[in-house]
Amino acid sequence: MARWSGGLRCLLLLTAIAFIYTQVRLFKAQSEYAEKITAAVEGENHCTSQMRLLIDQISMQKERVVSLEEIVKRQQEEREQLRTLVQNLERKGVKNLFQQNQVPVAAVVIMACNRADYLERTIKSILKYHASASSKFPIFVSQDGSNPDVRTKAMSYKQLTYMQHLDYEPVHTERPGELIAYYKIARHYKWALDQLFYKHRFNRVIILEDDMEISPDFFAYFEAGADLLDKDKSIMAISSWNDNGQKQFVHDPYTLYRSDFFPGLGWMLSKSTWDELSPKLQENHKGRQFIRPEVCRTYNFGEHGSSLGQFFHQYLKPIRLNDRPIDWKSLNLTYLMEDKFVKHFADLVKGASPVFGTDLILKINNVKGDARIAYRDQEHFEEIARQFGIFEEWKDGVPRTAYKGVVVFRYKTTTQRIFLVGPDSLEQLGIQN
Repeated sequence: MARWSGGLRCLLLLTAIAFIYTQVRLFKAQSEYAEKITAAVEGENHCTSQMRLLIDQISMQKERVVSLEEIVKRQQEEREQLRTLVQNLERKGVKNLFQQNQVPVAAVVIMACNRADYLERTIKSILKYHASASSKFPIFVSQDGSNPDVRTKAMSYKQLTYMQHLDYEPVHTERPGELIAYYKIARHYKWALDQLFYKHRFNRVIILEDDMEISPDFFAYFEAGADLLDKDKSIMAISSWNDNGQKQFVHDPYTLYRSDFFPGLGWMLSKSTWDELSPKLQENHKGRQFIRPEVCRTYNFGEHGSSLGQFFHQYLKPIRLNDRPIDWKSLNLTYLMEDKFVKHFADLVKGASPVFGTDLILKINNVKGDARIAYRDQEHFEEIARQFGIFEEWKDGVPRTAYKGVVVFRYKTTTQRIFLVGPDSLEQLGIQN
């Protein structure tokens, strides 16, 4: 019995030793397996990190390739632009313009972008009256961008010189909601005017857009205006446009006015003025004014464009374009000089009969000769303007077409003039109220 008990203890001891040995071996195996798993995970993480790094490098390389492709594309376009320009200049002989006995009065530049059909209509209108004035007014088309139809159309006319503006810089607007198109247009204007004033050295430039027709006396009008620009430095530009030039509000194609409001839509600028404007590219009148006609010398047919057709049917479509050839050389325009025009205009306003109260149109019909209506502020002006149908819009505190706050227009195409007079206008004109 004791012998059997001792054998059992030995057996249990051996079993315990075997169990402990097995557990040790199992623990060691588990530890080795855990180390291998940890190494595998670390290896996988390293591979993932390397793969991500490789993907990032590939992405960067792709971006570089795209960037290089864009640079190559730009260089090809610019090279084509230069080649075209050189060929065009050689063919047209721009340098010869200044080698002739007569120095050009002004370059005429048509600002274009992507409307080939509009551009063609504009060019045809200009060329209709250009032959007799070609040496005085060389024509340029300045295209913003690379629309092939516009380029082909411009290049098809031997009477003009083609320029191309390529702009790849991003646009940053000053205020939310502003149209990017206006910023790009401003860049194009600066580039084109810099080219014409500083590269080609013109003394004056007439700026047209690719949706305009001109009058028979367009060139004679601006030639007369060039003399005014030279003599009177208080004139910032000569304009061919009247915002209230609709058929029912104009009568006399000989009448010109000074205006504190920039009319645009066909205007002539001198190099000395551009020297001031070009660095900052902003409108800065510095108290200077504009010459504008009663009857427009340009007609804007551009219903579709960057302004999205704003005002077209109400204000642009009914514009009257002068259809009479006028000999501007025979006319004395010295009354438009600053010192003389104040008195000239004051006499017109002073001679108009004051009209007060409501039912203005009914009262105007009973007035013989010119009439004068006073407005208190912008809101009151807009109320009166709506009754007659003229432009209500103001800009920088100035009504469209206004001179010293006075807006003048004809009534029903007759000789009668209506003067809308601001609260300070009479004082500025030296008229006792």
